[in-house]
Amino acid sequence: MSRILVIIFLLTSLISKSFATTVTEVRSQKGLSAWLVKEHSIPFVAIEIRLKGGATLDRDGKRGAVYLMSALMNEGAGDLDSSQFSAEMERLALKLDFDVYQDSMSISVKFLTENKDEAIDFLKMALLQPRFDNEPIERVRNQVISILGSNSKDPNKISSKVFFQKAFPNHLYGSGKEGSIETVSSINREDILNAYSDIFYQKEVFISAVGDISEGELASLIDKIFGNIPVNERPNIDRAKYSLGGGSTVVDYDTPQSVVIFGQQGIKRDDSDFFPAYVLNHILGGSGFGSKLMQELREKNGLTYGISTYLVNWENADLLLGQFSTSNETAYKAINMIKDLWKELVINGVSSKELEDAKTFLTGAYPLRFDGNSRIANILVGMQMQGLSVDYIKNRNKKINDVSLEDLKRVASKLLIEDELHFVIVGRPTS
Repeated sequence: MSRILVIIFLLTSLISKSFATTVTEVRSQKGLSAWLVKEHSIPFVAIEIRLKGGATLDRDGKRGAVYLMSALMNEGAGDLDSSQFSAEMERLALKLDFDVYQDSMSISVKFLTENKDEAIDFLKMALLQPRFDNEPIERVRNQVISILGSNSKDPNKISSKVFFQKAFPNHLYGSGKEGSIETVSSINREDILNAYSDIFYQKEVFISAVGDISEGELASLIDKIFGNIPVNERPNIDRAKYSLGGGSTVVDYDTPQSVVIFGQQGIKRDDSDFFPAYVLNHILGGSGFGSKLMQELREKNGLTYGISTYLVNWENADLLLGQFSTSNETAYKAINMIKDLWKELVINGVSSKELEDAKTFLTGAYPLRFDGNSRIANILVGMQMQGLSVDYIKNRNKKINDVSLEDLKRVASKLLIEDELHFVIVGRPTS
């Protein structure tokens, strides 16, 4: 695959220097839609496809089936077995990746213009005629089981697993998308075929393309692949009930370091206060060394090498999460400092300098995200899934700059509820 990687690196580097992000909405003859950014100066195309549902479409008792299915999508299709499939991708200099998240499945495609027709035919075959042969099923299943075994010994994985189990005990968000050793061991070929039909045979398909491709070519491509597939209604997935209150959970683990994940309920992506919350999180723990948490816990007190916070917006749950590691002897001291900072931000807010520094960074860094066709395609398809319009790109920085100190004070009071913070500690913390 070295030829593919070299080509992609060179082309992405060139595109990043010259790209103008003008987005065109494309509608096919069969009523499907996609977003397109044309760049004909470089003979290269990147396509991002998202299918809603993801790992939350796992059927009862079959947790991990969607994840296992996605890992098998590169293991043969049509008349090509696993090795022939890989050889054909190499011949076409085509890169095809699949991944699954809690709420979606992603398909990433990259190909050269000179191979466009063959690449599209190959993509259609890969998506609509996967083989799911027994040999790859067993091989990939064993790989997943091995990963699950390793995760069971990783304090970082353990802390996340316990947090989400406790946060969402009656929802699939409460378990990992990979499933468990028990569920993965029980999955058969029929389960994988069910997972495939649950994911692929649905109305909610989001597509973006960037590079050397026209509106007509893209419209033809999406009709060719998705225009004639049977459509199933995606099952309704209930909003996840968040079940964690304030306090802490200790998972005994023989290690000199305590690994800590902490969190509470967050804010919806479409909430009118989302951008103030976004800026607030940047100041709190999202800005690396400059964040208030890093300054307090690392720079002033030397309690941790790093601490961060981030907003999570799933389809059926919203969270504010953070994580850090510290010695067992200082775990509770660090936790108390975090709680104190939560209270301080509610009472005092942030300074004018902190707000202006955050605005400068967030607005200045945003254009740098558009540094290649693959990145742009990924951003565009994410916007579609969030229900954003094409105007979001040009309006986003204004929304950041419109955030005031009063907004941050109000949102801190609304979002940062110290009594609701829950800490999962993996280690042997001492009081």
